[in-house]
Amino acid sequence: MSVDGYIDDPTPERLLLSNAEDFDRVDEVRASCDAILIGSNTIRRDNPRLLVNSEERRAARVARGLPEYPLKVTLTGSGDLDGELKFFNTGGERVVYCPDRALTKVKTNLGDRADVVATGETLDFGIMLDDLGTRGIRRLMVEGGSQVHTRFLTEGLADEIQLAIAPIFVGGGGPRFVNDGTFINTFRDRMRVAEVTTVGDVVLVRYIPTKAKLGA
Repeated sequence: MSVDGYIDDPTPERLLLSNAEDFDRVDEVRASCDAILIGSNTIRRDNPRLLVNSEERRAARVARGLPEYPLKVTLTGSGDLDGELKFFNTGGERVVYCPDRALTKVKTNLGDRADVVATGETLDFGIMLDDLGTRGIRRLMVEGGSQVHTRFLTEGLADEIQLAIAPIFVGGGGPRFVNDGTFINTFRDRMRVAEVTTVGDVVLVRYIPTKAKLGA
C-alpha cells in the first residue's frame, strides 16, 4: 500500500506500488503456497494473470510433486465475471465461489474455465475455506482487494499479514488496504510484529494477528 493506505488510484493506469525486488519476493511467496485468492473487483479492475513467473520456482514445485502453478481462487457475489479475462485463461487450475443465486450466471459466463462452487444464501467464507481444505489447500495467499482483506481480517481468518509500504502518497480516490469494519485486532489487542525489513525502497512488515480463528 501507499504511505496513506491506498492499494490503487482512480486513474485508468494501473498503480505499481512495488519495485522489482518486491515483485520477486511476491513471486517467491506465491510459489510457496497451495493457492492464491483474489477478489473479483480486483480481477475486473487490474486483469491480472496471478502466476508464478519464475521458471525455476515452477520447476521446483513440480519436483516436489506439486502442480506447476498454485490453484487460483476468486469469489463473487454478483456473478459478473468475464471468461476472457487473463485470470481464467492462464496458468493452473481455477475455482470460483459464489452464493447460490449467482451460480448459474457464473457457470454460463465461464464455461469450463473454472470449477464453480456455491456457498449458500451468502458468500460464506467458512464454507469456502472448508472446501479449499478438502482440495488439499493448506497455505492460502490472499492478495486482495479491499473487500476481501476486510472480510478476512474482521472475521479473524488470517494468521499472518505481509504489508509492503511504498514510499509514495496517492492522495485519495482509490481503494484502501481495508474498508471500515469491526476488526479483531484494535488498540485493546495489538498484533505482534514478526519482522520489519526493507526490500529496495519498500518497507515490509509481517504482523501476526493475536486472535486468528485458524487452528482453533
